Amino acid sequence: MSKDSSASKSAPKICGFQLLIYYVFVKLFNKFMDNTVSEMRGRMQQALGVLQGDLATVRTGRATPSLVENVVVSVYEGTQRLRIKELATISASDPQTLVLQPFDPSIATEIQKGIMEANIGLMPSSDGNIIRISIPALSQERRVELIKLMKQKMENGRIAIRQIRQDARNIVRKQHNDKEISEEQMYRIDQEIQKITDEIILAVDEMGSKKEA
Repeated sequence: MSKDSSASKSAPKICGFQLLIYYVFVKLFNKFMDNTVSEMRGRMQQALGVLQGDLATVRTGRATPSLVENVVVSVYEGTQRLRIKELATISASDPQTLVLQPFDPSIATEIQKGIMEANIGLMPSSDGNIIRISIPALSQERRVELIKLMKQKMENGRIAIRQIRQDARNIVRKQHNDKEISEEQMYRIDQEIQKITDEIILAVDEMGSKKEA
């Protein structure tokens, strides 16, 4: 057998081995990318949830379900403690009035009492089936102060999200510096990191717009 013939037979084995190495490398890269991005997204969503809860405490003088939906009340003679949104539908009949319709009308009085005991500055009234809450109007000066506070909380939320983005970028750059991923791969992951960051920041902005409306 000639040397040329022998070389031609061994070439496919080398190519197949190289292809296997390539697929393994791609799989490892994709796993690293998925893990990094997934962890970052989870942390950002958690920060978004914290901000949402924080903004719910800022009353801008408008009737919104967020003012009472997470208030925990004792019902069924104290045997259960549940959030109001688990016990009733909550809607705004006008900009200054919240209407709560309990799923079980028999606990309407207990829900009313729970809101009063929560010390959130709201005085509900009940006709036995429906609970109504009149939201006191704010002075323009007080409203401006509260909107300023809300915007500060939003900015703190954006800062937290950007810090999470930076943490993710630091992990990726370390992988690149350690020669575990290429510059092109680092760029691809960074693009995905920025895309998710933009989505979360947009959610923050929309949250503020709804609160201020």
